[in-house]
Amino acid sequence: MDAVAAHGDLRLGTAAGRWVLLTTVLGSALVMIDGTVVNVALSRIGTELGAEFAGLQWTVNAYTLALAALILLGGSLGDRFGRRRVFVIGVVWFALASLLCGLAPDIQTLIVARGLQGVGGALLTPGSLALISASFHGEDRGAAIGAWSGLGGIAAAIGPFVGGWLVELSWRLVFLINLPLAAVVVVVALRHVPESRDEDAPPGLDLTGTTLAASALALLTWSLTALGESGPSPALWAILLAGMLALAAFVAVERRSPHPLVPPTLFADRVFAAANAVTLLVYAALGVVFVLLVLQLQTVAGFTPLAAGTALLPVTLVMLAFSSRAGALAQRIGPRLPLTFGPLLAACGLLLMLRIGEGASWALHVLPAVLVFGAGLTLTVAPLTAAVLDSAPDRYAGAASGVNNAVARAAGLLAVALLPGLAGISGEDYHDPAAFSVGFGVAVGISAGLLAAAGVLAFVLVRRPHRATRLEVEQCFHCPVSAPTPYPTD
Repeated sequence: MDAVAAHGDLRLGTAAGRWVLLTTVLGSALVMIDGTVVNVALSRIGTELGAEFAGLQWTVNAYTLALAALILLGGSLGDRFGRRRVFVIGVVWFALASLLCGLAPDIQTLIVARGLQGVGGALLTPGSLALISASFHGEDRGAAIGAWSGLGGIAAAIGPFVGGWLVELSWRLVFLINLPLAAVVVVVALRHVPESRDEDAPPGLDLTGTTLAASALALLTWSLTALGESGPSPALWAILLAGMLALAAFVAVERRSPHPLVPPTLFADRVFAAANAVTLLVYAALGVVFVLLVLQLQTVAGFTPLAAGTALLPVTLVMLAFSSRAGALAQRIGPRLPLTFGPLLAACGLLLMLRIGEGASWALHVLPAVLVFGAGLTLTVAPLTAAVLDSAPDRYAGAASGVNNAVARAAGLLAVALLPGLAGISGEDYHDPAAFSVGFGVAVGISAGLLAAAGVLAFVLVRRPHRATRLEVEQCFHCPVSAPTPYPTD
């Protein structure tokens, strides 16, 4: 099988090709579904485990922190030691961590288990796309990636419905459902997926850069979460400063490393730098909204977990239906205008969410908001991915997509740590409809401002005409509804 993978000779219409596609789709679906349903389960988790809002923040952020810090290293490990091997290790790791999540007796154990889940996700996530790219024949590679993206979108659409139903039975099932799925992925991968590796991969791993990146994100997340929960103190300001210094040290190390996680030459391109700045603003807003909206629907509007989980289903359906058209539009006219009007339209959708309050109706209050929001995301996601990939040299295409994905995850991580506190949400406010609703309104207003700033930034800086050379990599690369696919966030 190694020879097949080495030459990329698999065809999509063959049994061998379908097995590879099934494995990668199921592996991605593990993380996608987990990402969509954990937010739905937060209210039940907090109630059963007696957690304050900071505990719920860390339930989300422990996973995202590990994933954001290690996902680039995970890709490098796969290239060096075998993509299938690292993918399978990641799936097994993710499953064992999911078991620990499902059995967690308290919020502290759950947070640790979620961090371990993120490590597993960082190992399996890069391998999913890499296995397809390495295994399929060039003529079938684009079609295979498109099928993988489409099937991943279906998994994202199913996730909130299945998750809401599971949460109504027990929030623990949200994690335990991963075990049988992971078992299927491992068996199929070992029997039917060819091994591959990059024989030209750099001889070393950027462990220093990885350590600094993880330390910076951990210190920043910890300090921002604590500042929002308990207010400023000299110790917290010191931790925040330490995080900023670690981030500066990471940049310095990457500039001198012979095998950097983030090739500095990428950011020499103005469009690449601008597209990642837009990514930072967009995904900061989305990270906050996707956590707080499901809580607003349950705590304030009185929705069941199932109803809250499926409330955002129209966003996924709109993106599945129209993302390819948005990508085609970006091919014709370039990414600048879609990246200007997409975030602005999404911001309008967020402002419509301010109407979601006590006694809100799904048809009158939720549906109009999520449809406008989904339309804005549809205009944004594919052109943003295309702008990032198109602005990077061909030899750095994989690194460019990985960097952009890491930026998206880090943005959501830091925003979920900071913005709820700025909005006044803390303690047990998620049990107090009046207090939570006020904080939700402030947080959504800030998020709308971030999206508007992203649109303005794109209009000013994203000017290069788009070359239609790498859009096939996928049309929904950072779709946050599928959390974000194919490198899902949580």
